[in-house]
Amino acid sequence: MNILSINQVDKNYHNHKAVDGVTFDVPEGSIFGLLGPNGAGKTSLIRIITTITGADSGHVLFNGAPLDENTPSKIGYMPEERGLYKKMKVAEQLLYLAQLKGLSKAEATKEIKYWFEKFEISDWWNKKIEELSKGMQQKIQFIATVIHRPRLLILDEPFSGLDPLNANLIKDEIYELNKQGITIIFSTHRMEQVEEICEKIVLIDKGRVILEGDVSEIKERFKENKFQIKANGDLPKIYGSDAFDVLEEKDQEVIFRVKEGHNPNELLTALINQGLQIKAYNEMLPSLNEIFINQVRG
Repeated sequence: MNILSINQVDKNYHNHKAVDGVTFDVPEGSIFGLLGPNGAGKTSLIRIITTITGADSGHVLFNGAPLDENTPSKIGYMPEERGLYKKMKVAEQLLYLAQLKGLSKAEATKEIKYWFEKFEISDWWNKKIEELSKGMQQKIQFIATVIHRPRLLILDEPFSGLDPLNANLIKDEIYELNKQGITIIFSTHRMEQVEEICEKIVLIDKGRVILEGDVSEIKERFKENKFQIKANGDLPKIYGSDAFDVLEEKDQEVIFRVKEGHNPNELLTALINQGLQIKAYNEMLPSLNEIFINQVRG
């Protein structure tokens, strides 16, 4: 079951095509990475999903039905550019935003108390937003995004401005919300975060989808037959083989690429036969960051 299905969506602004025939599905209950360089069309697409703007052509289905006026109440969206009212008190603002999402005053108050206790920030109730640090404001923005318990959560650079401790706090909440059945679309330029958090991704560049699939499958797809061997003791010089190319060599470590038609165990066997004690032997899959850069550069 897909909670979100995007089919041949186009969006134009004057003479610029921001979204160009984009098609992909977001499985229900997944943590899904929406990736792309600046200006790729991610924000334009998010604005269509959240019904802030409409597509020029194509269609978007939310839980199998076309987007309508009720869709925003089922979505939580935290944009990269935060939108809190700096002069308002924290609880007052959260109460206002929760009621905009359809919660009653009593329901909103209950949820605010729940999150304040969870984040141990009960003494912030009457503080103004402008009195809080950027990281503290980020916590409030996160609460505002999830307070109505949406079915779909869209997070754009959610860890921006957070120290490692608070970044881990928000990350834990993302996992917990996902366990409760909430689907999460995660957008960031930090590929190591995507690699850690996301199960599936779609990569958009110049308004078009250029890569999509499971993170593990994509890394497997772009592997380059690179391997790493670490040994106890100095490695002998191993150049000149028909089976592999040495890419990097240190005293007790070598990184090599296996040539087509050969087995990576050939080098391992040769080293063992020379009496070396092998400490580690790993296939080196490309990082998402490497794949991202190579695909965007074309």
